[in-house]
Amino acid sequence: MSDSLKLQAPVAPWYKHRWPWLLMIGPGLSVVVGSCMAYIAFTQPDALVVGDYYKQGKAINQDLRRDTIASDLAMDTSLSYDVAAARLSGSVHSFGKAYQGPLQLHLAHATLPEKDIKLLVQPDAAGNFSVALPMLERSRWQVLVENDKREWRLSGIWTWPLQRSIALHADEEL
Repeated sequence: MSDSLKLQAPVAPWYKHRWPWLLMIGPGLSVVVGSCMAYIAFTQPDALVVGDYYKQGKAINQDLRRDTIASDLAMDTSLSYDVAAARLSGSVHSFGKAYQGPLQLHLAHATLPEKDIKLLVQPDAAGNFSVALPMLERSRWQVLVENDKREWRLSGIWTWPLQRSIALHADEEL
């Protein structure tokens, strides 16, 4: 053997040097961040995007008139869902007195329009109503209560089952 081979210091394996590790930090972080983004993208529901947003924006201005009428009538309603009985019940009042006309209830699912629920109810003399409803899905619901002629409306957001009941007052909407 030659003298040059004997005098050469032993070379440490690659993983004991800092440069390979420093060079791998960038790609490693990219893989971790990319995995987190993919997880979020596949586990979170997509937002519902409407194609005719301009037309719906014009319709909102027309609906504000119905909110004003509800406020003038001092309308208020409360809704609750009983899981054991599978019933949606509630009450409607105007100026603190029972409202007895037919009502349309619309529970709009946050992202899936095919899961929307539309009900026609008739309150009794005390303004109370109850209607059979199969299991209400765990979701954020847009609640719309209006009379059958659509002259006034009450609306709000109901996050069920976090909120066991919801109360809507006309003055809070304006």
